[in-house]
Amino acid sequence: MKEKKKRTTFQNITMVVVWLMLIFTLGSVILGSLSAFF
Repeated sequence: MKEKKKRTTFQNITMVVVWLMLIFTLGSVILGSLSAFF
């Protein structure tokens, strides 16, 4: 599979957006659990 990567920037942007969404959701869940416990 020696194909020239044409969507490198697009894939990087999508990966960053996905990771930000995952971190945001995990952070909100952790904050919710902490506020519920404390």
